[in-house]
Amino acid sequence: MALQPASAPGVDPATLRPNRFVDCDHPAVIAFAREHAGGLAPREAAVALFYVVRERLRYNPWRVRYAPEDYTASSVVLRDTAEGGHCIDKALLLAAAARVVGIPSRLHFANVRNHVGTAKLEQKLGTDLLVYHGYAELFLGGRWVAATPAFNRELCEKLGVEPLEFDGEHDAIFQAHDRLAGRFMEYVEDHGSHVDVPFEAMVAAWRLHYGVYAERGSWPTP
Repeated sequence: MALQPASAPGVDPATLRPNRFVDCDHPAVIAFAREHAGGLAPREAAVALFYVVRERLRYNPWRVRYAPEDYTASSVVLRDTAEGGHCIDKALLLAAAARVVGIPSRLHFANVRNHVGTAKLEQKLGTDLLVYHGYAELFLGGRWVAATPAFNRELCEKLGVEPLEFDGEHDAIFQAHDRLAGRFMEYVEDHGSHVDVPFEAMVAAWRLHYGVYAERGSWPTP
């Protein structure tokens, strides 16, 4: 039910279709995408969706669950905004909304260090390695453009880091340094691009790195 022509020569058709987690055929996801990007050209639509997703949910790295039903785009868009969302939640919603308006999308995952706004969480986890950080990739202007809408402006201002801006042409995936040139984020291991959330592999990696919390079914509380 795309608003733009659902075709992109040379691009995997699966990047435009609904699937288990990127449920872009769900009425709530369709309504969200149409409200914020209906009638716009692809690049303009991508930019509009990036900003609304970035600000809709505050970044909340504590809200990590181990149940598959928590990883659908529809569950994210229907969530009480007070709960916030982590990077995967927000990348997932951006990717699904993009497909609604005919923009091919993928999800990309990587392990990172020195993630924005997670010092307290890292202390409880016992590691500064955050496994399966997620961001979106959108096919615009004949190429894949990466974007993470995870870190809302209010959080960035609180931490003294410039919020990511997105123009639909250049990658926007991480704040490498804060305003005082201290390193904030480093990508250390790449898990590649996926048309859907690689749920089983992601949870297996979390079990390996955060075993006690995997058994509880969620991450620690603040």
